[in-house]
Amino acid sequence: MPCIYLQLKHTYAVTMIWFVNSANRQVAGFAIATIGCILSGISMGLVEWRMWYINHPLLSPSGVACVGMWRVCIYHHHNSNISNAKVCYRYTYHDDFLPPDIRVAQHLLLAANILGLLGKAFIILALRNVYMGILQKDDTYNPFVVSGILNIAASSCILIVVLWNYYSIMSMEGIEFPSSFRVPFKPDVQEVGSALIVATLAAFLLLLSGTIFLSYTFPLDIQMHPEV
Repeated sequence: MPCIYLQLKHTYAVTMIWFVNSANRQVAGFAIATIGCILSGISMGLVEWRMWYINHPLLSPSGVACVGMWRVCIYHHHNSNISNAKVCYRYTYHDDFLPPDIRVAQHLLLAANILGLLGKAFIILALRNVYMGILQKDDTYNPFVVSGILNIAASSCILIVVLWNYYSIMSMEGIEFPSSFRVPFKPDVQEVGSALIVATLAAFLLLLSGTIFLSYTFPLDIQMHPEV
């Protein structure tokens, strides 16, 4: 009996050391996921998704229009190319003039942020269980797996927005803003804005963190139950 007790004690100690070392990788994944969630929220609030360079003196003053998911900001210029004024107009998915890509993007970005927050909650629970020695044997209810799936789902939502927005820019698709905005249907030049780059980085980080969480596996001592 003493030998069996010592062997079980040794096995438990080795198992706990393995769990803690493996959980350290998940801590790094948690940090990556946190940065990804922050960048996702920042990109949703940024207005620089599409950069419209306008030079239609008869239709509207020349300048730059930054088209975001929730508002558009117009920077008018003097002839000396010095900024004269900044005017912003807000809109929601209830506005009829919004194209389908912006309508869908608003919902997907909101969903991505919610999924990312839920993923962080599950990874906090998972790390707490590991460091407290609560071993979860059933991968179906493993919070690491749940967090990984949520983060990958959030990454997929952002990636859809990024690709659709990029396609709209490359296709020079226009937006029929209200006449009060004084923005033409299409600009002379349309370029990718900084918000799209931030969103792309957020999608990559969330995908990376989700992959790290899904890679968490239990040692053979826990998964197998040999007869004594």
